[in-house]
Amino acid sequence: MSSFRWAAHRGGALVWPENSLLAFRESLALGAPLLELDVHLTRDGDLAVVHDAKLERTTDATGVVADRTSDELRRIRLRDRNGTLTGERVPMLADVLALVVPSPAGLLLEVKGPGIAAVYERHAGGVRAIGGPRYDGLEQCVLAALDAGRMRHRTTVLAFNPDVIAALRVLASDVRTTLVVSARHLAMASATVDELLDLAQSLGAEDVGVEHTLADAALVDGVRRRGMTAGVWTVNEAALMRRYADLGIEIVTTDRPDIAAQVFHA
Repeated sequence: MSSFRWAAHRGGALVWPENSLLAFRESLALGAPLLELDVHLTRDGDLAVVHDAKLERTTDATGVVADRTSDELRRIRLRDRNGTLTGERVPMLADVLALVVPSPAGLLLEVKGPGIAAVYERHAGGVRAIGGPRYDGLEQCVLAALDAGRMRHRTTVLAFNPDVIAALRVLASDVRTTLVVSARHLAMASATVDELLDLAQSLGAEDVGVEHTLADAALVDGVRRRGMTAGVWTVNEAALMRRYADLGIEIVTTDRPDIAAQVFHA
């Protein structure tokens, strides 16, 4: 379908160091329509592009991202998927925006938090998501950075935490938002896809981003009936990429932008 796009997950986490400028640069060179990335708030109020709240898994440092300044983080080296240290450093959002602005690509910007993002439970005959801890002022910082980079209209803000979606609806009703949901979340509350979509719609989210095993014709039908769209993560096999595109999923997020470029540019 004409609205279909694929996104380089963390820039391409199975090809280059995740959330690195190298990954974003190479994915743009491959023609990625979208770059997906994660942001945490730094000690001095900047936005670090890194997935985990702690530094151990993806860098040569230890401790919590929020305890470091942007200058300190920019000096920290990134590891590749095998754990090998590279010459790449932790970027700030402004660094990534400088790469993206001259390109035609859009952003899927996931707002992270310092702890568990959400817990799902049954409530009043349906399902609700209880948000976890958030960084104070992070949403405002994201909007300011997007405006400074003239990228607000090319960015969708993603979050597992429903409180982030609700906060953005108040702060900036023109910013597109996606509620991200895993299969584990739905299992917590024995929730149906329709209940998930009702929840997302009640929060004001335009899109849902689901773990790809949850995607089927019923999901596509449900989002269309509600005037929403659906994306799936994380899809790394060519056959599955084609399957979800044919199903009517609007965005397929992948750790293998090299494969996606071949599948969708052929």
